[in-house]
Amino acid sequence: MHVDRLEPIEAAKQFISLHHPNCQGALLAGSVIRGETTKTSDLDIVVFYNNSQISFRESLVLGGWPIEVFVHNLTSYKTFFESDSKRARPSLPRMVAEGLILKDNDILDSIKTEAKELLAKGPEIWSPETINLKRYFITDALDDFIGSTNRAEEIFIANTLAELLSEFVLRTNGKWIGASKWIVRALKHHDENFANRFVESFDIYYKTGEKNKVIQLVEDILHPYGGRLFEGFSLGKI
Repeated sequence: MHVDRLEPIEAAKQFISLHHPNCQGALLAGSVIRGETTKTSDLDIVVFYNNSQISFRESLVLGGWPIEVFVHNLTSYKTFFESDSKRARPSLPRMVAEGLILKDNDILDSIKTEAKELLAKGPEIWSPETINLKRYFITDALDDFIGSTNRAEEIFIANTLAELLSEFVLRTNGKWIGASKWIVRALKHHDENFANRFVESFDIYYKTGEKNKVIQLVEDILHPYGGRLFEGFSLGKI
């Protein structure tokens, strides 16, 4: 943490006093709440108004902290909860559920409960048709990965394969997915041993170019669902 930074909670409270003094509720969320702060961490602050028709996101700096603020009224947050649930990446519900209350005019208990219930429920279960579609895309990426002899292309094929695989594992197990650093976090939350194997397999490939562990990982993930899928796959045929 920079030596000239305010303490995160103090910076967050000052931010609310300066920029949103008339809000009905505010929460501090993100890495500082989870004890995962790095030198580039920012403060994620969610603000609620009960008489505003607007919702917006804004980036500012205060007290040495970059601040991402998410402003909602008592209707707009529900729309974001729903869209986050549909994409299976519950960014706003997670921030609200884990957030530290900075200000509350008796509105946050019910919103926090709503967020926690959504998180506990998990994303919509994939249909057999969706599973087959995802198997097909993973198979296609795996074939490209195995057949490629171009290192530059292989690297980005591997990236695509890692994202497809993480999504497949998590969604077929009824778990929320993630992007970027949240891929690993979501996998660890699901199964830490599997997450370690997943990371190791790709790490070995990136370091050495050896593909076998990634290939075996894919085979093991797809096996319970029928393995690779190419022959007989059809989409949109009448």
